[in-house]
Amino acid sequence: MSEKNLQANKKNTGEKSANKMWGGHFDAGPDLLMEQINASISFDKKLYAQDIRGSIAHAQMLAKTGILAESEVVQIIAGLLEIKAEIDADEFEFSVALEDIHMNIEASLKEKIGDVAGKLHTARSRNDQVATAFRLYVRDALDGFDVLLQELQQALLTRAEEYADTIMPGFTHLQVAQPVTFGHHLLAYVEMFARDRRRLRDAREGMNECPLGAAALAGTSFPLDRQQTAASLGFREPTANSLDSVSDRDFALEFLSFATICANHLSRLGEEMVIWSSAQFAFVKLSDAFTSGSSIMPQKRNPDAAELVRAKSGRITGNLISLLMVMKGLTLAYNKDMQEDKEPVFAAEEHLTIAIRAMTGMLKDLTANKERMEQAAGHGYSTATDLADWLVRTLAMPFRQAHHVTGSIVRLAETRNCKLEELSLSEMQNIEPRITENIFSVLSVQHSVQSRTSFGGTAPDNVRKSIVTARGKYGL
Repeated sequence: MSEKNLQANKKNTGEKSANKMWGGHFDAGPDLLMEQINASISFDKKLYAQDIRGSIAHAQMLAKTGILAESEVVQIIAGLLEIKAEIDADEFEFSVALEDIHMNIEASLKEKIGDVAGKLHTARSRNDQVATAFRLYVRDALDGFDVLLQELQQALLTRAEEYADTIMPGFTHLQVAQPVTFGHHLLAYVEMFARDRRRLRDAREGMNECPLGAAALAGTSFPLDRQQTAASLGFREPTANSLDSVSDRDFALEFLSFATICANHLSRLGEEMVIWSSAQFAFVKLSDAFTSGSSIMPQKRNPDAAELVRAKSGRITGNLISLLMVMKGLTLAYNKDMQEDKEPVFAAEEHLTIAIRAMTGMLKDLTANKERMEQAAGHGYSTATDLADWLVRTLAMPFRQAHHVTGSIVRLAETRNCKLEELSLSEMQNIEPRITENIFSVLSVQHSVQSRTSFGGTAPDNVRKSIVTARGKYGL
């Protein structure tokens, strides 16, 4: 939204007057520096749609309970809808002097319908008004992220299906460990993002209580129907305690916690994209759409999108820490410190949205180098565990003994500078005489991945079954 009108209503800088919305007890207005630190309209105007939704629900309840006349509420709602249309069209003049989105809307409403606009604030405080609008915003954001994460999971499943048989090295400590399939590796991230979706649903369920009607901190003497306002705004129920209602920002912290964990998952995948696309690995090629060149080295293809996704996790984690520090020592109920709650949420929402969309795009566009992946899967004696398992299964050898025997065979291959399958049968029999020619049937990377058929294992048939399961389980 444009910033062009933020100063439109400011008076001469040498003239101070009390804010007409709350200044009855004040002879003079705030210092200009106080106005600057106190105003939040530059960022909380993002809440305009949620604020108007809350005001309409409040007005409708005031009419139903007889606190306001139906005719007054009709005027109020018509005025609010007109204001929303103006803001939607970027035709609304915001005023820094009016501090925030809530006072800006109220002042505009008075200009449109006169003194009846002042009745909208009956039985309501900015404290419960802000808390309600902010909850609505966070709830909307969580719903949006559920959709984005679904799309990311769908992209992962599509590529996992395509590469269900593609063999690659599996790593621990970034050292080649055992062969896996690329499809299986991608499915690991489907599970990570499924947990993120579960966390956001948990956060949504936990915050789905309506603070409207808690007023400043103590409730109100007016005969409100808080169940009505909660229901009309899609909340499960009203909040139970008026003090907690206006001072709670757990919902924002839970949103930021979800965002931080999700961003860290994206960062891990971003790191792998960077490694996989390097010349040293050459497992995948990222498209032109998500890479950049060098200003001096014409051969370069830099994985900038993956690197920036990786970096976003730091910023989002910082947003969480920022709000934790704001909230950690606050007494009940509302404190002005809590005005600092929105920018971390807005920033995290923006950065996480970009990161998810970028990662989804990269996954859709990448091309896997199947030959290079399979070649790399055989490095580092990655089928050593298959050899040990063969000793256990065929010779009834205790696993710890099989582990020792296999280690000796690996050491021999290292001294010969060859692969396990390139050792002769007699060389292996010098270490364990009972080994037979059949040992060579388990030393290929193809056999290794085909044999991992345990539930959740990497075998291609498992991958295909897991894709079908995931689509049903996660609504994909």
